[in-house]
Amino acid sequence: MELTGKIIQKLPEVGGKSKSGNEWRKQEFILETPGQYPKKVCVALWGDKIDQFSINIGETVTLGIDVESREYNGRWYTEVKAFKVENKGASAAAMPEVDSFHSEGEEDKLPF
Repeated sequence: MELTGKIIQKLPEVGGKSKSGNEWRKQEFILETPGQYPKKVCVALWGDKIDQFSINIGETVTLGIDVESREYNGRWYTEVKAFKVENKGASAAAMPEVDSFHSEGEEDKLPF
């Protein structure tokens, strides 16, 4: 799957050791999707992918993602992992919003 949006937040990198003794590290980013109803998605990069892909706040990216859910103690947890990053660069300057329901013409004014 692919997900495109603007990086709006970069969370601190975390790491540790697994039960088997292997080192791990994870970097999470908050991506905001474009559109009339933007959504915020927390996306994780794991291990060497953190160094491989340079992601910065304000950039527009397209991510190749995997979505996985796991059960732990009767609760389900979902993680979105990025395996590919296509950097579109810094986002363009904000375009002014156009109010498509507003018109200056007298014939478009409602009586209520």
